[in-house]
Amino acid sequence: MAQSNCTQVTQFSLTGFTEDPVTQLNLFLLFLLTYLVTIMGNLGIIILIRASPHLHSPMYYFLSNLAFVDLCSSTIITPKMLVDLMSEKKSIAYAGCGAQVFLFDFLGVSESFLLVSMAYDRYVAICHPLLYPLVMSPKCCFQLVTGSYLMGLTNGVGQTISMSTLSFCSSSTIDLFFCDISPLISLSTSDTTLSHIILTTAASLFGVSCILVILLSYVAIIATILSINSAEGKRKAFSTCTSHLTTVGILYGASFFMYLFPRSHSSRAADKWAVVIYTMVTPMLNPLIYSLRNEEVKEALRRLLKIK
Repeated sequence: MAQSNCTQVTQFSLTGFTEDPVTQLNLFLLFLLTYLVTIMGNLGIIILIRASPHLHSPMYYFLSNLAFVDLCSSTIITPKMLVDLMSEKKSIAYAGCGAQVFLFDFLGVSESFLLVSMAYDRYVAICHPLLYPLVMSPKCCFQLVTGSYLMGLTNGVGQTISMSTLSFCSSSTIDLFFCDISPLISLSTSDTTLSHIILTTAASLFGVSCILVILLSYVAIIATILSINSAEGKRKAFSTCTSHLTTVGILYGASFFMYLFPRSHSSRAADKWAVVIYTMVTPMLNPLIYSLRNEEVKEALRRLLKIK
């Protein structure tokens, strides 16, 4: 009966980080700087790869798409959060919340599969270098990137359908700074069985499969590197993987903390900062990691600056 008298909410309230004005201002400046660096870094990577012919290779094709995804994923969350930090009322319309759920889950899974594609690229380059031009053809690269976006689209649609089945009567306050499907499921007053099934299935099919492929790729890569006789050869082979490994470690480390560790009232602040790392810090660091640790990218930047 209570469920039949439920009035569906038209907007959600977001708790954000703190109510202290000084802390909010400091966080606003910190996150604004992070967002600006993210925009400039990822746009810079995309422009640099497009403008540099010697970067027109599979690895940098995947990297430009990764930069595009990072740019979009940061943009769907950070600007709204910056506005909320300067606003007394932190809220988001139901439709806007649904859009955030769709885009966040679409881009998150797309990024995971792009990282898988990059791991496969490194596997073929190191373990089967003679077959690399044949295996990593432009057609194959296009199919891998398209498949990554299709997997992300599948996840985004699934999580949006999951949200549409939920009812919110007793509370409309999300203990986070943006809309994510997990806190929405916890907030719902309706039967969440379908939502849990969709969430668990997506995590198993997309998350676990991506991690397994990356792990298996690097097991083969490390075995091949160890079989190289010269120390210089080992160093060069491993140097092509360090940027990717760093990105994978940061992304999955933060996501594991977000979704796998048990929640408690005392850990909510830590949870939010893990989400910050996942949604804002990682997109900012990725272009820096790939530019600072990659000689080809640095050389392309030097050439581009000389041209200008």
